[in-house]
Amino acid sequence: AGYEVRITGNITTLWHWVAEGEGDLVITDVMLPDGNGLDLLPKLHKLRPDLPVIVISAVTTLNTAMRANQEGAFDYLPKPFDLDILVETVQRALSGSGEESPPLISDDGEGLPLIGRSPAMQDIYRALARLMNTDLTVMILGESGTGKELVARALHDYGKRRTHPFVALNMAAIPRELIESELFGHEKGAFTGAVQRAAGRFEQAEGGTLFLDEIGDMPLEAQTRLLRVLQEGEYTAVGGQIRRKTDVRIVTATHRDIPAMIRAGTFREDLYYRLNVATLRLPPLRDRRDDIPVLAQHFLLKAQQEGLPAKRLSRPALDRLQAYAWPGNVRELENLMRRLAALCPDDIIGPARLDTELGVLPSGGAEDVSADDGLEGKVFTHLQQYFAIHDDGLPPAGIYDRVLREVERPLIRLVLDATGGNQIRAAQVLGLNRNTLRKKIRELDIPLGSGSRIQKDKP
Repeated sequence: AGYEVRITGNITTLWHWVAEGEGDLVITDVMLPDGNGLDLLPKLHKLRPDLPVIVISAVTTLNTAMRANQEGAFDYLPKPFDLDILVETVQRALSGSGEESPPLISDDGEGLPLIGRSPAMQDIYRALARLMNTDLTVMILGESGTGKELVARALHDYGKRRTHPFVALNMAAIPRELIESELFGHEKGAFTGAVQRAAGRFEQAEGGTLFLDEIGDMPLEAQTRLLRVLQEGEYTAVGGQIRRKTDVRIVTATHRDIPAMIRAGTFREDLYYRLNVATLRLPPLRDRRDDIPVLAQHFLLKAQQEGLPAKRLSRPALDRLQAYAWPGNVRELENLMRRLAALCPDDIIGPARLDTELGVLPSGGAEDVSADDGLEGKVFTHLQQYFAIHDDGLPPAGIYDRVLREVERPLIRLVLDATGGNQIRAAQVLGLNRNTLRKKIRELDIPLGSGSRIQKDKP
């Protein structure tokens, strides 16, 4: 990219260079032989306030992203990262583009609400670190069970409004005729049954965060009133005359396709733009399969702490969990682990028990597929889980792409392993163009170097 780069493996030399006024930008790892790169950041900023610092780290947790942001890093890149992304980040830093994030609260890393080190979760951590101490309105998108309320609580609990209330309201759980009263409160006598004044969620959340879950289920008349509140910063209780000022941060969530609802005339476009200032898209569990073992163990430990028997999963059981489709996402996984902790008589949970709880037929269990049908029979049996989990007997939308992904990912991993990580040879074996193979490795999030023989191609 045309930059002159100087490299050192220790903090002492780096500090000497910075003190001498050398360099226009620092890229630092966290774990260094003579110290912690994050601990160095405040000293660097005190000595040279205008020196941008990019932090890279293999310690890919929410806490690392928060600490990097807290200490004033220009950006944080979890390993492994694409070199093009690093170059683009350097260009932004040296051009002065990008705003420095406000400091986050300090945290010792214990009890963090989000778990997972997959690339998909790293994107969430980085976005959260930037948004926590802002008042931007955030819309959280994702399938049911992906943890949207958990993310909303993290935005509040680690942000500047954390000393004020966090109030949640699920639009899908409130009768349409009561939504305005729930949001804005009502005065005595405002409607039949209103025997006394009641505070609404805006009043309850004053100074804090109001989380409106399933915002796509809000009726149009309530959408109009909410838009007015966002525009004017004040509201009137149902049946009231006094206009009340409000100071709350709005976070919303939905699993619905809001742009499609706008086209259908069931959601206001102007409200959507007010709510969708910043967007967080939560990945489904099937797109972060590498996180499944640590999530499962976490939920088993949580169940044990709540008084249920201690359990652990066998290696084949963990493999089975990673192969499952997870239509109910993280919520389904948590419920499964809690159920197994309560009902499984064995201390070690095996794959057969998982199949029973998930409703998956054992191999050869389909009446119209014989045990001699080989791979086709096994695939047929596996696919039955998609049909068994829905009352209408239909699989979830997007089943074709989902099944292709389940087959492609393990196939490519096995071929890479068999070829010692040689992507040229692997592409030949698979009958793919090398660029196509590389694209699939990225799209399917296939780890390079995870097996004993998988490595990147040598230049």
